[in-house]
Amino acid sequence: MTHEGNFVLKLYVTGKTPRSERAIENLRRICVHELDERYEMVVIDILEHPESAEEEKILATPTLIKALPPPLRRIIGDLTDKEKVLLGLDLYRSPDKDRSRSH
Repeated sequence: MTHEGNFVLKLYVTGKTPRSERAIENLRRICVHELDERYEMVVIDILEHPESAEEEKILATPTLIKALPPPLRRIIGDLTDKEKVLLGLDLYRSPDKDRSRSH
């Protein structure tokens, strides 16, 4: 189902709390604006699937795991800080890197 170059993102949440809902909405927004249709997003509620959380060693929620493409990355929090999320997904270049290329 996934194609080469696609992102596989797993978001672990705990129930339908405001923080969980905010993380889901923030991730959806980022995916739509930054990844077009090159992503598969899976939301896993650890209350319903505690074994999944145990397998992935989830210690806090919300936790986003970028499973593909490598390297595997984890981002903890409600994903409000878009720049931090983009850095974690390897989609954002820091301004310092951009400046060094232009000189």
